[in-house]
Amino acid sequence: MGVLIDAASVTVKRPDRALFDNLSVTISGGERWGVVGINGTGKTTLLRVLAGTQEPDSGVVRRARGIRVGVLDQNPDLGKGTVLDALGDSWEAASVLERLGIGSLGDALVSKLSGGQAKRAALARSLVQVPGDHDDDLLILDEPTNHLDLDGIEWLEQRLSMQKGAVVLVSHDRHLLDRVCGRMLELDRGTGFVHTGGYQAFLDGRAVREERNAAEESTRRNLARRELEWLRRGAPARTSKSKARIASATTLIETRPQDAARSATIGFGAATGRSGEGQGPSAGSVQGSYRNAYDATLAPRLGNKVVELHNVGHRYSADDPWLFRKSSLILDPGGRYGIAGANGSGKTTLLDVIAGRLQPAEGTVEVGPTVRIGYYSQLGQELDPKQRVREAVAGKARPVGSPEDKKLMEQFWFASDAQFAPIGLLSGGERRRLQLLLVLAERPNVLLLDEPTNDLDLDTLRAIEDFLEDWPGTVVVISHDRAFLDRVVEEVLLVEDEKAALVPGGYGGWRANRSKGTGVNRVAKAVASKPSAAPEAETSWAEDGAEVEAPKRKSRSTSGFKLRELEKEMTKLDRRRASLEANLVAAGSDHVKLATIGADLGVVTAAIAAAEEQWLELASDD
Repeated sequence: MGVLIDAASVTVKRPDRALFDNLSVTISGGERWGVVGINGTGKTTLLRVLAGTQEPDSGVVRRARGIRVGVLDQNPDLGKGTVLDALGDSWEAASVLERLGIGSLGDALVSKLSGGQAKRAALARSLVQVPGDHDDDLLILDEPTNHLDLDGIEWLEQRLSMQKGAVVLVSHDRHLLDRVCGRMLELDRGTGFVHTGGYQAFLDGRAVREERNAAEESTRRNLARRELEWLRRGAPARTSKSKARIASATTLIETRPQDAARSATIGFGAATGRSGEGQGPSAGSVQGSYRNAYDATLAPRLGNKVVELHNVGHRYSADDPWLFRKSSLILDPGGRYGIAGANGSGKTTLLDVIAGRLQPAEGTVEVGPTVRIGYYSQLGQELDPKQRVREAVAGKARPVGSPEDKKLMEQFWFASDAQFAPIGLLSGGERRRLQLLLVLAERPNVLLLDEPTNDLDLDTLRAIEDFLEDWPGTVVVISHDRAFLDRVVEEVLLVEDEKAALVPGGYGGWRANRSKGTGVNRVAKAVASKPSAAPEAETSWAEDGAEVEAPKRKSRSTSGFKLRELEKEMTKLDRRRASLEANLVAAGSDHVKLATIGADLGVVTAAIAAAEEQWLELASDD
């Protein structure tokens, strides 16, 4: 197919550095590109350059004649009037709006839409205006899955896979990148690298490049050592040395490898002046980045009682329908809960009730005495764009620029220059990372996360997953990132049909029920008929308006509780084993790494065997 866009030697600069320099990329009809890189590398800027909404500082962008370009910007502008005024009043527009979960908003004024609704309406506009049914169609989409529910994401994935035209997208959804994209453009410190394939191809390609860079650095050091010995030979011998060789040797010795894109770990360790263990990952290695930096002693110990909901329900006025009601839930220490449901079903409302930010219309909420909640909002904290990063981190409690805050900012990948940057100059992903820093710096023992993956880069996502895997506190998360849920969540709270219910089997069980069309009421009946399969802190349901008494909390000495705790531990151990096995393959012929990883793998395998044996004993006694 023909070339749609040819970008040649494109450069865009920030005041302190080049986002990308002398970058060239050619996009042909039918190709599907994913653009990846850490926050601040210029992904959004590149999309705007390709779309023609921003001019590069240098270089040329040529576009084919007759090309139709549909653009979803990070901050879309829908103009004035209604949603259908922006999209056009057609059956296609109505259909796409319905599939994206906002079918009822066609006549709504654009000025009245929430941020998430506006982003979905803008995505619908790009899909309607450029449906991708011609070879010369091009869709340029910046984080198209943000604010979509799982049904909407899967529909979008199928639609993009069937496009005749080309697609260029920035996304943190790893499933989407793997299933849609055939080529990946990685932006790394001003340079672009192309990988053939999806997300996995990008990971493999980057790992190979970093191994090659490490080998080249080892060779350079050996050469530099020999040249230094040659230069140090006596002065009489030096007079006969070639000036060119002296200059070459000096250059070789003074050359230093490029700093890693991120050379610090993310975590709490620096909050009291303690540094995290190790030097952390480069852009290509995030294994253990949170885990090594976290110090559990910095947060108060979480007691047996966390948060309990008893017969809670909420609606915002007497004229509004109930989002959920007659629902009871007990959050366990160390529990990992995901809240699922369609957009508008009440997920954020439920999270606000758990957080104590919202008083439920009915029922009661009890919070344990040792609980310290950290709340990461979907919209993020209000940040002054003129305030500098270091000032926001210091807040009102500490002096600006303290050594503790400096170390903490470095651990969140805000280098010395970025610490002085006005917040208004940060990319969307950098602002979200700063907001996460501000939440975690308070050292909570209960984390409530509302869409934490939006606008974060893939390295940050994997680092957060590493951290949550071993973090000792309780986590409740709303997310539509399927890979994130797969890794983090052990139990799912489904908000649907005016109910909030725990679904047995965690994320995998909920996904299986969902694929069968099993709603919350049918799941409730299945749980009621099989008490042994249900979590102990089971949600209660009301059938036909009947009053339902809140469940009594069972004794923590029962075998059922022990079985459940063992199953959680076995899940963590299985994840750890899978991670070690992947590291074992990546270690190649490095015998030191192989020995270390092998020893860790032996310990984890033995722990799994012991846990399985204990589970069998408890199961036979139950």
